[in-house]
Amino acid sequence: MRILVIACFILAIFFILPGKVGALTVSPPRWEISGERGQTINGELELFNEEKEAKTFYSSFEAFEAAGETGAPRFFPATEGLATWIKAPAQITLDPQERKVVPFSIQIPQNADPGGHFAAIFWGTSPSQTQEGGQVTIGAKVGVLVLLTVLGGEVKAGGGLLEFSTTDRQKTFTYLPITFFYRFQNVDTNRIKPDGEIKIKNIFGMTSVTLPANKREGNVLPNSIRKFEVIWEGKKSEVPQMAVEKEEKVGFLETVKKEWSEFHLGPYKANLRLQYGAKNEEVKASFLFFIIPWQLLIIILIVLILVLIVGGIGIKKYNRWIITKALKGKRVSE
Repeated sequence: MRILVIACFILAIFFILPGKVGALTVSPPRWEISGERGQTINGELELFNEEKEAKTFYSSFEAFEAAGETGAPRFFPATEGLATWIKAPAQITLDPQERKVVPFSIQIPQNADPGGHFAAIFWGTSPSQTQEGGQVTIGAKVGVLVLLTVLGGEVKAGGGLLEFSTTDRQKTFTYLPITFFYRFQNVDTNRIKPDGEIKIKNIFGMTSVTLPANKREGNVLPNSIRKFEVIWEGKKSEVPQMAVEKEEKVGFLETVKKEWSEFHLGPYKANLRLQYGAKNEEVKASFLFFIIPWQLLIIILIVLILVLIVGGIGIKKYNRWIITKALKGKRVSE
């Protein structure tokens, strides 16, 4: 049975591939293209010159692979593969404030290997130059990633969950937010986009919150490991799935306010469930942690002690007043 699915996903990477370079903006940020072996896929990008003078921009193409576990790509020149299949104008000159639609094409070879193929289309302010060692250099540039999956035969999409925990493997917290992470390994030739949820339950087994496990729809490239982070923000849980920067230490009273506004107490269990691959394979994991707002509990304890002390003193005074009143009434009657 011949199964053929080609998906091309173009995503602007803000810290690696910023949306702008100098005066240039490239759009759209996402492309999905399908085709067959031997087919030429045609697409379009829009370039916008924001400057008040004419500018010439030059195209270049590079392959990329995963760099570390953050999902950031590492670019390198290529003499074969997807970076050599893409064709686009070598240069484009834009008048001030001009937008221009630029065509590009991808010619998939008849003998293209099934699985993932990855490249980037760059537009820069100076033409690319090949240095010794085959390295390609170009000035300031902006581009889009191309993630192409060719399935002309049997393509495996195997992977596995390596770890599920919280930042620094911390198990005790005083208040939200709490950042969870999981590490997913892709051991095959095709990219994997895990999908699922993290369901957090309290001591009574009731669900406190359900969080998307891959809200940004990040991919795990072949033969790589990627770390995904998910934040439990309480009432503000709809925040981007990115690492929360460590907050500066706050004072005791400020901490009490946070613990009061987002009160949680006791053991909690985070249950991760992921599906991935064409066959929707499933993997599960869980993590037990505790939320103990001890600063708030200290304040509550102090208040209770004061109430008991003041109440005890008040009761004693009231009893004395009752006894004194009773004795005065007795003397009057005598």
